[in-house]
Amino acid sequence: MGVIWETDFVTFFFVTLVIGGGAAFMSGRALASTWQPIWRLIFYMVLLAAAIRFFHFALFSGTLLSVHYYLVDAASVIALALLGYRLKRVNQMVTQYEWLYERAGPFGWRERG
Repeated sequence: MGVIWETDFVTFFFVTLVIGGGAAFMSGRALASTWQPIWRLIFYMVLLAAAIRFFHFALFSGTLLSVHYYLVDAASVIALALLGYRLKRVNQMVTQYEWLYERAGPFGWRERG
């Protein structure tokens, strides 16, 4: 058993990072595109982490009610969701308000000077 993954790294990688992380990244982009607040994104990712924990339990004989591994899953999907959210928000700001803002790297924008 590892500190981050419960059964093996391949299971953690594909279930949590690829499947759950992909869903989290796309959810972050979707919520940013509709101008939703970040707290709503965090709430949805907490629910997604519970579903990921259930998949680990049902498909790979993982522990269902493990706070430690739930927090690892939740932190992973929240981080990927926030990444998708921020990338989409930067793109929105520099395309919809191009007369006001310009891109300042992949994660930020600044006022046109």
